[in-house]
Amino acid sequence: MEIAKLVDHTMLKADATSETIKRYCSEAKEYGFASVCVNTCQVPLVAQELKGSGVAVCCVVGFPLGAMLASAKAFEAAEAVKAGADEVDTVMNIGAMKDKNYDLVRDDIKAVVDASKGKVVKVILENCLLTKEEIVKACELSIEAGADFVKTSTGFSTGGAVTEDVALMKQTVGNRAKVKASGGIRTPEEAKAMVEAGADRIGAGNGIALL
Repeated sequence: MEIAKLVDHTMLKADATSETIKRYCSEAKEYGFASVCVNTCQVPLVAQELKGSGVAVCCVVGFPLGAMLASAKAFEAAEAVKAGADEVDTVMNIGAMKDKNYDLVRDDIKAVVDASKGKVVKVILENCLLTKEEIVKACELSIEAGADFVKTSTGFSTGGAVTEDVALMKQTVGNRAKVKASGGIRTPEEAKAMVEAGADRIGAGNGIALL
């Protein structure tokens, strides 16, 4: 199993310097990772560093809480794509999900999908804050909104990726979307377990440790 090709090499810390971001880009090129995932202000730098490398530019939108106006998330996504992002990981409106306000959840995701103009969109569900039923419903709403991936976690809440959740997400989306496992995946064994459970992509702050 070629884990490297599945890894989004991720640096989302508030104090990430341009030097750190450049190092992540250089490592991604060296190891053949799927993408480098950063906050939107770093998209121009990453796009410049990865140009022509075949490594995708990934960014997060509405991060890490997902509790922004849908219009704000859409604007952030559109600006990121304009700046060179190939993939957009947006955080679902978790409060609206808990309220069973499914139209708001769906419209929020769709606003980002539309603003991303055909680029890959991944929806971060933040499973640690959801029941199993809510995870299933969130997957369905993400597909209805046109998202390409559902994703387990931000890595900034009370828990990260769990193999059982990944399996449940895969079972729910089938071939209609892909699954990204992210948050707390630190060893090759953990990465392999996520892939076996159904993950198509792995988000990790230290991609090299997974190889």
